Amino acid sequence: MTDIEQVRNLRISDYNYPLPDERIAKHPLAEREQCKLLVYNHNQLSEGHFYDVPSLLPQGSLLVYNNTRVINARLRFRKATGSTIEIFCLEPVAPHDYQLIFQTTDTCTWLCLVGNSKRWKEGALEQKVVIEGTEVTLKATRGAQRGNSWEIVFTWDAQDVTFATLLTALGEIPIPPYLNRGTEESDLTDYQTVYSHIDGSVAAPTAGLHFTDELLAECDQRGITRRELTLHVGAGTFQPVKTESIGEHPMHYEFIAVERSLLTELVHALATKQPIVAVGTTSVRTLESLYYVGQMLDTNPEADDLTVTQWMPYTTPCQISARQALQNIVDYLDRHHLNTLMGNTQLMIAPGFTYRIIDGMITNFHQPQSTLLLLVAAFVGNENWRQLYDYALAHDFRFLSYGDACLFLK
Repeated sequence: MTDIEQVRNLRISDYNYPLPDERIAKHPLAEREQCKLLVYNHNQLSEGHFYDVPSLLPQGSLLVYNNTRVINARLRFRKATGSTIEIFCLEPVAPHDYQLIFQTTDTCTWLCLVGNSKRWKEGALEQKVVIEGTEVTLKATRGAQRGNSWEIVFTWDAQDVTFATLLTALGEIPIPPYLNRGTEESDLTDYQTVYSHIDGSVAAPTAGLHFTDELLAECDQRGITRRELTLHVGAGTFQPVKTESIGEHPMHYEFIAVERSLLTELVHALATKQPIVAVGTTSVRTLESLYYVGQMLDTNPEADDLTVTQWMPYTTPCQISARQALQNIVDYLDRHHLNTLMGNTQLMIAPGFTYRIIDGMITNFHQPQSTLLLLVAAFVGNENWRQLYDYALAHDFRFLSYGDACLFLK
């Protein structure tokens, strides 16, 4: 059996564990950094608190986190009949650029999930809102269907109002469905990292929720280098694996952006063996995707499509070093006079995957039978993840987005 067959045949039922509802944290702690921390360092298990992170990171680490900001992606329209139609913005269609679409001032198109869609037979939905003393009417018209999603055309009648402003006024922060509660006022701040500033996610990179400005300052004082990248988290992050084997599960695509300056620092870190620690699975997926982008450029230096597909790590011979792969990207950006690599990744990280960039990760506790749990198992060892989760369950750790954290180091 080939490596790809072994990975594709992994049974998702082997990544199940009992998670009582009372162990799912419905809200974060009042002081984010006070949450518990499970530490797995060179096969040694211990526990502490998140405020210990700066002292636990390897000396001189390069700490990389995701600067994406969660948008108010959930819009509710009430029809004259009384029915409520929920529209969940997933990704931009026209313009097909996150920054540009938030700046539009009359119309834009998004790929959306539509709740209660059977009640929306035809015509446009409307919702009115007053913005700075002016009444604005937002209309939503359904376009082409793509799988279980729809292209939704939004139009509004105030040309000095951006779509970002409309989302802020009318939308809701889309908290995870497993919290089993409605969005509350506190989620507007609780569900954002303190360093978020690039709009585009429909879910938070939750490992970073525990950081405070004071903790980041302590990292600086201890000589930890802090750098950021962007991965806009899609709704697919909550998509359960419904197939028996993971080979039948389609991973979602997510937008990534990495600046040239970070790429050059990563090249230096790999050359000098400076530890690279990722905050959150989104940062992990972005960093590890870079190797395969660099490998594509090694084969074809002028490749047009630099999308990292789901099974690429398991089907493509890895013949260059991680350092060379990242240098290939830097060279590509220089040839094209670009400062930022932008693309998409569908990367599936599961046991059998070889980590090539990171030396550690900070993450939360993930849902049973999820692709995020597969990612953790690939890092700590397919035989070790259950021991860690059993320990956490036996020692009153809180789980999922608003729960406690883990620090895993090689």
